[in-house]
Amino acid sequence: MIQIQSSEFIARVEKLKVLMAEQGMGACLVYGDEYRKENLRYLSNYWPLFERGAVIVPQSGQPIVLAAPEGELLCREMTSWPDVRLLSQFNCVTVPDEIEYPQANYTSLKEIFAEVNVNNSLKRIGIAGLDAMPEPLLRAIKGSLDDVEWTDAGDLLFHLRMTKSTDEIACLKEAARIADEGYKLMIEHVKPGMTELELSAYAYGECMKAGAEFVPFIVLTSGERVNTIIGRPTRKVIQDGDMIMAAIAVQYEGYVATVGFPFVAGQMSSEQQQFITLLVEAENIALSNLVPGGKQSDLVKSVKDYFESKQVTQYDLYPPLHGCGLAEAESPYPDDKSEALFEIGMTVNTDVSLFGHPYGSNRVEESLIVTENGYESMSKLVRHLSKTWVETATISVN
Repeated sequence: MIQIQSSEFIARVEKLKVLMAEQGMGACLVYGDEYRKENLRYLSNYWPLFERGAVIVPQSGQPIVLAAPEGELLCREMTSWPDVRLLSQFNCVTVPDEIEYPQANYTSLKEIFAEVNVNNSLKRIGIAGLDAMPEPLLRAIKGSLDDVEWTDAGDLLFHLRMTKSTDEIACLKEAARIADEGYKLMIEHVKPGMTELELSAYAYGECMKAGAEFVPFIVLTSGERVNTIIGRPTRKVIQDGDMIMAAIAVQYEGYVATVGFPFVAGQMSSEQQQFITLLVEAENIALSNLVPGGKQSDLVKSVKDYFESKQVTQYDLYPPLHGCGLAEAESPYPDDKSEALFEIGMTVNTDVSLFGHPYGSNRVEESLIVTENGYESMSKLVRHLSKTWVETATISVN
């Protein structure tokens, strides 16, 4: 089975400890919940359901995973670390009521930090996840230990997650393979008269059947609705000649790959052909600038320059590239002023798009790996669709 090995979680924690030491941190608390799971899963493999979670990484000793009673067994099933503690502050996040769990064996943040604070060594503690953490929980954390400097440690996790290991790339490739299967089925089954929801169901069902852990989203719009940029599928009936704007994000072992390529229900017009050609050519230009050591801004500029030459700049709404990994969109997310360079082992998504154009709105999106020789696409389908389009100006999955 393709998965992240326990040895990798150990290595991640050791790398974090090095960064913590450089910044004088005696411990780091990494928060996560059902919706903002990335950092917590990166260090512990735990992904909460309904509840909150965290992992405390002390400079000395093993990590302590924090969970809530209803999800305790789920946490123990998923996490790579044996020490799991329960906190009442981490109970169900969607209700204000205090829920009773009579069999819960709670501990407290004060008890945990007192255990970690050997010889009063904790002077500075990092917190990763401040942007996702509720204020009452943050107050409880800060009130659990006196005479301590609390500091934002989010950058440490973003730094660690920027380049991917062999196992991480394998998980992303599997996510892309699954997304390809779902997207292919939509292209094969689209027809006038069905609803957007019916069309998206083909993709969702096929992705879950093919082994997806989760489908974070299926963006799917048709006809005039393509202008909504990231619209969800609705009960709208797809008409003959409607352009379809779709993107499927598939999660496998926590890692998310996304695929998207324009297609049309029924007869395609010459104007739609011209529009799709704009996107395909722009993405191919972007890919020619995806090289290790190359400036990320050069890729962004190359797409912007191409769109300017075609007089479509007004329909270009945001940068054509972002990172991918434990989040569908993560760092790097460069603009045309970025000084950052592409590094071997980075994983990114093209998201080359135009919205509000008279001939339609759409995007080309695929997940890629930065390699020694340039890049490798994780989506065989998008590469096939792009190549076929350049050669024949048709959409064919065969």
